[in-house]
Amino acid sequence: MIETDHLQKLIQEGIDSLSFPAGLPGLYEPISYTLEAGGKRLRPLLVLAACKACGVNPEEALNQALGIEMFHNFTLLHDDVMDRAETRRGRPTVHIKWNTPTAILSGDTMLTLASELMSRCPDEKLPGLLRLFNRTAIEIYEGQQMDMDFERRSDVRVEEYMEMIRLKTGVLLGCAVSVGAIMAHASDQTVRALYEFGVNLGLAFQLRDDYLDTFGDPATFGKNVGGDILNDKKTWLLITSQSEAPDEISQWLGERSEEKIKGVTDIYRRLDLPARINRLIDEYTVAALDSLADAALPAQASEWFTSLTSGLTNRIS
Repeated sequence: MIETDHLQKLIQEGIDSLSFPAGLPGLYEPISYTLEAGGKRLRPLLVLAACKACGVNPEEALNQALGIEMFHNFTLLHDDVMDRAETRRGRPTVHIKWNTPTAILSGDTMLTLASELMSRCPDEKLPGLLRLFNRTAIEIYEGQQMDMDFERRSDVRVEEYMEMIRLKTGVLLGCAVSVGAIMAHASDQTVRALYEFGVNLGLAFQLRDDYLDTFGDPATFGKNVGGDILNDKKTWLLITSQSEAPDEISQWLGERSEEKIKGVTDIYRRLDLPARINRLIDEYTVAALDSLADAALPAQASEWFTSLTSGLTNRIS
């Protein structure tokens, strides 16, 4: 049986056990600061849960889970620099608290530490794990470049956006569950099926983020809604509205006001986008669960992943 609390405890204990040299606080304190901020810890949880689901003690994959979490936080640290973000998880970002060169160098160090943690495995598993990890890293960088390119374009298509979020979000979830399965000696079929499960879950997860940023309840969402609208961020909602109501949307672009949030949201509602994006979320959720079925996990393990999927794709925060 997969016990979520137990896995989360293992992850936190693993993070707490990471030690860094004391002589270079300018390099390592930002790493500790980034990791201690918390977050959902979804990716390491998927690593350990997949390992357990495939019949092996999850502690066998703890280093890989920590490596995935280290890598994920590295991407957030560098994303904040590129986006000039001032806060992350309610605290100043590293480049604000320290400075941009520190954020870049500490992020580079996190990437190397992530690779080192990933490589702590039996020799026969190392080539496969590193191929998967490195391919995933490159795809995430490609997704980030697409996201930055979209900022300068007014002709982004929905298909391009879906590919971008597959790369930025989906492939790391796919990597996480695959890594756990590999560490548990799972069959190639199970590893592939879990990878597709993770990718589709990531697509549904990101689309839910898009929805919540505009239509979420601030009391439960944890922050004010409308940030994507204010920043003209290319989301499924904005791209679809630009295609279907270009003149109405264009009059709001570039503005930053509460009136803009209401005006753009009204356009979204008129186009029935809240219902349409939720149908799309449901489609990717079903695709994820179909892939999960192909993994042929024990019934209790499948039930745990099904419950997790429901919680993530129907979440309110």
